[in-house]
Amino acid sequence: MLGPLAAAIIVAALDGSVHIPSPPFVIAEAIIGCVIGRALQLPMLREIWRDWPLFLAAVTAVLIASSCLSWLLMRWRVLPGTTAIWGSFPGAAMVMILMSEAFGEDVRLVAFMQYLRMVCVAVAATIVARLALGHMQQAAVNLFPPVAWNSLLETIAVAALGAWLGPKLRLPAGALLLPMALAAVLQDGGWLHIELPPWALAASYAVIGWSIGGRFTRAILIHAARAVPQVLLSIVALIVICGGIGYALVKFSGVDPLTAFLATSPGGLDSVIIIAANSNVNLPFVAAMQTARFILILLAGPALARFMARRAALGVAATAERNRA
Repeated sequence: MLGPLAAAIIVAALDGSVHIPSPPFVIAEAIIGCVIGRALQLPMLREIWRDWPLFLAAVTAVLIASSCLSWLLMRWRVLPGTTAIWGSFPGAAMVMILMSEAFGEDVRLVAFMQYLRMVCVAVAATIVARLALGHMQQAAVNLFPPVAWNSLLETIAVAALGAWLGPKLRLPAGALLLPMALAAVLQDGGWLHIELPPWALAASYAVIGWSIGGRFTRAILIHAARAVPQVLLSIVALIVICGGIGYALVKFSGVDPLTAFLATSPGGLDSVIIIAANSNVNLPFVAAMQTARFILILLAGPALARFMARRAALGVAATAERNRA
């Protein structure tokens, strides 16, 4: 996705135009929803349920840390509105971007924050994994593997149903979240095998990258460039804080340090799991912790964003009143 996103930004910055019609964008959303639904498997959810106090404490601590840092960015007016909140939420970057758009935020700046953090976290996690292991396994990527066509058609049918029904039900980010829920339920019930070949995922990510990147303007790019130092500082602070939470996991849960670091890492769900899969760590624990945090943000994110926006507005108003006095 980053390649098409960057290409579209360059074209837009040069006063070009990259326009993606609504139907392909909605279909791409639905396919990404099915990808996330595939990750929500019953064994992982049972792992979370079995040790729910530990998972709840860890994911809540990460969410509180990211919320405090985003609140500071918002109070200092580094970014407009609640953009800093959505941009700082440590979940699946794609989902946070699409959900922020559903709630009326500037998706361009949210994408800027999310992917800047994703790159920083991926680099940090890769370095830590290499230092801990001395090497990492390199997995080959085959864009055109053999395809189970019946399963693929069934998956596309679920994505199409969610893409059509989600917006009609007026669900926030319904074209993403409804296919995700349908795919997860049908998969865990044994009624669906989610088949999404790499070429279908690449096309979906490219469509979304082009769509978001094409909305950038020179003014937005200048604003984002000015915010880079503060945003980078908040990202580094969040990585360090999450490292401290990981250290607490090592002390209280007995997991190894690399597993704890990756489990609490504030990167995207998919990117962290890819790094974990190529490392000698407790992959189910990492996946379960990342999934638990994603679910919590999915459920609490909109309400938390509204609450923090109100608090920040009250704080700004109080400061202005004191200055006038």
